[in-house]
Amino acid sequence: MRRPVLPAWLPLDGFVLALVGTVVLAASVPVTGRAAEVADGGSTVAVAGLFFLYGARLSARETVAGLRHWRLHVTVLACTFVVFPVLGLAAGGLVPLVLTPQLHTGLLFLCLVPSTIQSSIAFTSIARGNVPAAICAGSLSSLVGVVITPLLAGLLLGGSGGGFSGGSLLAIALHLLLPFLAGQALRRWVGPFVLRHRKLLGYADRGSILLVVYTAFSRGTADGVWHQVGWARLGGLLGVEAVLLTVLLTLTAYGARRLGFDRQDRVAITFAGSKKSLAAGLPMASVLFGADAGPVVLPLMLFHQLQLIVCAVLARRYAASGADRAPTPDRPASRPTAHATHPAPPPSQPSDRPRR
Repeated sequence: MRRPVLPAWLPLDGFVLALVGTVVLAASVPVTGRAAEVADGGSTVAVAGLFFLYGARLSARETVAGLRHWRLHVTVLACTFVVFPVLGLAAGGLVPLVLTPQLHTGLLFLCLVPSTIQSSIAFTSIARGNVPAAICAGSLSSLVGVVITPLLAGLLLGGSGGGFSGGSLLAIALHLLLPFLAGQALRRWVGPFVLRHRKLLGYADRGSILLVVYTAFSRGTADGVWHQVGWARLGGLLGVEAVLLTVLLTLTAYGARRLGFDRQDRVAITFAGSKKSLAAGLPMASVLFGADAGPVVLPLMLFHQLQLIVCAVLARRYAASGADRAPTPDRPASRPTAHATHPAPPPSQPSDRPRR
């Protein structure tokens, strides 16, 4: 008997499943007392190590070189740190009918975090878009987000940000920015080790994030957060996030066309400008919100899985439409436009192979 096969358009993200399991574990067996203090300390060290590795991985030279395609990067940054926050503020009109004040805080925080790197690159590659531009756009967004995200949080969330205060800026500098800059400074020596053990350190990254989630939701369980968020509220939150993602995908796709970008650049802008980074957002939330981080990161976790599913379908449609325009012996490739500064990835890349 053949085993059932999942639809090719449905990405089963093991990390998201691990996150869900961690939340369930925290709700069932929360860490308390002295153990909670130890877990908090371990979480702080894990977050600092996480951002040290981010700094050791990102090449400042590649990011600066990518700035030559400045129109594309300004467009992605504007979507990430201007359009998203404006829509997050507008969602405040849904309180208290659809969202609770805490869920709206989490939704607004979701709108402030930087774009992703890995998934933006993966989907851009599948869709036969401008992969180098996606790499530079995601890297630049992460660099800018280390500074811009806490500043925007202080400006837009203020004293109502679930425990956010001016002292959080100092915490960001000590726990996030300083380790990140140290990683950049030591990249010459640490970078080769990170590249050689990328898979192993990837597990360390995810383990750190799971620890952050467990400690945050353990505090939330102790404070009775699950009695405040029911299934109806979660359904309303998911609906709001679906609308948010649809609006951003539409704006990035049609806005990039109106701005005169070629197809490859439009693909990169669509995927890099419509996403939010779970890996960067969770550690930031743990520093910014402390004991109130549990309900705040819930919208980000839901949005992460939603963007994976929707963008997987969209990337395959882009790939199909791009294949129709592929050059053939009797139909030469079209002449590149002024914005096509980076070639498309060759079809032989592993990420372009169709899934079985």
